[in-house]
Amino acid sequence: MDAKGKAVPALVDALNRFEGDSDAYSYLTSPLLGRSNYQERYVFVYRNKKTRMLDSYKYEDNHPDRPDVFAREPFIVRFSLPTKELPELVLIPQHTVPSKAETEIDALYDVFLNVHAHWGIEDMIFLGDFNADCGYVAKKRWGNIRLRQKPGFHWLIGDKADTTVRENTRCAYDRIVVHGERCLDAVVPGSAQAFDFPKEFGLSEAEALEVSDHYPVEVELYSSCWRLQPTNLGGLILLALAIVSGTKYEI
Repeated sequence: MDAKGKAVPALVDALNRFEGDSDAYSYLTSPLLGRSNYQERYVFVYRNKKTRMLDSYKYEDNHPDRPDVFAREPFIVRFSLPTKELPELVLIPQHTVPSKAETEIDALYDVFLNVHAHWGIEDMIFLGDFNADCGYVAKKRWGNIRLRQKPGFHWLIGDKADTTVRENTRCAYDRIVVHGERCLDAVVPGSAQAFDFPKEFGLSEAEALEVSDHYPVEVELYSSCWRLQPTNLGGLILLALAIVSGTKYEI
C-alpha cells in the first residue's frame, strides 16, 4: 500500500545514491487504473544513459465488440534503446483480475492491434501478472486466447514455470510475451525466467511473503546483433517487470 506515492521516488533515490549521477535512473508511473476502490499503478524504472521514454498512453477500453474488458486498462510505453538492431521497444504491462484472466489475456490482442495502428511498431513485450494458470485459465481454454494462438507471439515464460513464492503452489501466473522478429532476436536464449528472490537472498517463506507472493520475472536482451555481450537493458526491462508484477497501490 502506498496511497501517498512515496515508495517509488524513495526506491529511485536509493538506486541513484548507489549508482551515482553517471548512470542515474528515472521512472514513469501510470495514472491510477481501475474503477473500484482498489486501484493500481504501473511503474517503469529505467537508466537515463541507456534509454529514453518516447511516448505513452492509456489504452481506451472501448472496443465496439467488447467494451470495458479490463478492470485496469493497459498503460503502454514506448522506449528508445541504445542499439541499431532494436532501436525502439514498446512495453505493455498487465495485471489481470483472476476471475477475468482468460478474457483479459485474450483482449491483449486488441491492445496489440491498437498499438500497431497508433505507432506502427512491431516490437512489443507484454508482461506482468496475467493470472495465467491453475484455476484461472484452464489448459483447454488456451485455444480460445488470441494472444496465444495468433502467429508472431512468443511466450517466454512457459506453462511449467512456477512464479509463486508459496511452497504449496506451483502456478505460472506471471508471463513475458514477445512480439516482433527484432525483439525476439534480441532475447538472450534461456534468460527468461522467474527470479527466486527468497533463495537468492536467504529469506524464509514468511519473510519473502512480506515482499511479494510472486517471483519477479525477467529477461535479458543482447546489445547488438553480433551477440558479443548481453546489454544492461535489464536496467529497463527487469525493473519494470519486477515492479509491475510485485507492487500494487491500494487507495
